[in-house]
Amino acid sequence: MKSYSVKKRMLLSAVAFSSVGVLLAGCSGAGGAATEDGPVSLTLATVNNPQMKDMEELKGAFEEAHPDITVNFVSMEENDLRDAVTKDVATQGGQYDIVTVGSYEVPIWGQNDWLVDLGPLAEADTAYNVDDLLPPVREALTVDDSLYAVPFYGESSFLMYNQEMFAAAGLSMPTNPTWDEVAGFARTLKTDDVAGICLRGKPGWGELFAPLTTVVQTFGGGWFDEDWNATVNSPEFTEAVTFYTDLVKDAGEADPVSTGFTECLNLFSQGNAAMWYDATSAAGPLEADTSAVAGKVGYVHAPVKETDEAGWLWAWNLAIPNTSTKQDAAWEFVSWATSTEYIDLVGTTLGWERVPPGSRTSTYENPDYLEAAAAFAPITKDIMLAVNPTQPGVNPQPWVGIQYVTVPEFQDLGNQVSQNIADVFAGRDTVENVLDKGQELATTVGDAQK
Repeated sequence: MKSYSVKKRMLLSAVAFSSVGVLLAGCSGAGGAATEDGPVSLTLATVNNPQMKDMEELKGAFEEAHPDITVNFVSMEENDLRDAVTKDVATQGGQYDIVTVGSYEVPIWGQNDWLVDLGPLAEADTAYNVDDLLPPVREALTVDDSLYAVPFYGESSFLMYNQEMFAAAGLSMPTNPTWDEVAGFARTLKTDDVAGICLRGKPGWGELFAPLTTVVQTFGGGWFDEDWNATVNSPEFTEAVTFYTDLVKDAGEADPVSTGFTECLNLFSQGNAAMWYDATSAAGPLEADTSAVAGKVGYVHAPVKETDEAGWLWAWNLAIPNTSTKQDAAWEFVSWATSTEYIDLVGTTLGWERVPPGSRTSTYENPDYLEAAAAFAPITKDIMLAVNPTQPGVNPQPWVGIQYVTVPEFQDLGNQVSQNIADVFAGRDTVENVLDKGQELATTVGDAQK
């Protein structure tokens, strides 16, 4: 192992996002006991996806029950959220009392002592029922028996398809399709007005490389071998990226570099795409009254090539930075927003299909949810319990995680390689050249782990 610590590497990675002067100017002392005499105003940094917007819409119920606590949401796109929160937490800026943080960051930040251990708070809160958290998601958020975040919702990935379009074309979707079958369907269904498939092309390790890494893995590739040797320009990785970019260019959306989760959701929910491979959490918005395809969508396992499953495992979670001076009030909101009480509130207020999925076992025992989400709830639970974050691909790997590598440098690595792939979509570079550059970057990252 390299001599400097994971904490320092993460801090250096955060500093790379902005000027050192600005970051250091924002530093303040870490830790400190909560000072909650009188009204408390909390600042929550979150991603601007539909489930989080629902939380903001419903926060009035919490504030009514807690008249001394106000919660202010700062909503951002996924890439911007990661940038802003990583800077703040790594430099102990103290801007946020609650942060929305992904499964990738939680174990790294927990080991760096940047997040409050929520385990004792959750165990002491008899109404919270911490044992109800879905086991694989809770495990991903736990480091050395410390629970550094609690899930707002969890997800895997699956393939969504417009059943009316398939029926009109005389096509039948298998329950476990291969990528070759999906590519054939997409090229058949592509028209001037309808994309055959929507796949993320927006740069960012959490955007493009969330689905693309699962494609790489089922094609037999990976970012590193089990000895941390980089394998980014291996034949398998190259074949997968070539397959993905060719499929998008032939039968995908018109502007892939500007298309991430939100854009694909809009395209597919408006009936302008025949298929979409993405997060299982998309199913709720697709079945909402506002969706043009509600009741018309079929859900099947992630397409495969060489593996039996190819779905990812992810959770958007709520955590409390150690720098917050309002930790007791922050836990009051975090425990409410991730409770069965909140799930019931969403179900009875906004509709059961909009309940945050993949966080609690009891959600999949709730008859109201199972009735409203009959099309996608059972397959979501099955996939989340079937994927293997220890070895998601063909070959062994020295980290736990599917669509990410749990080292601090991966954030920059994934972002840079995905940015270069944007040039492939634009016709300015080749897959081989882009991955040769990625191999050089990944070699430096891998050498730091040896």
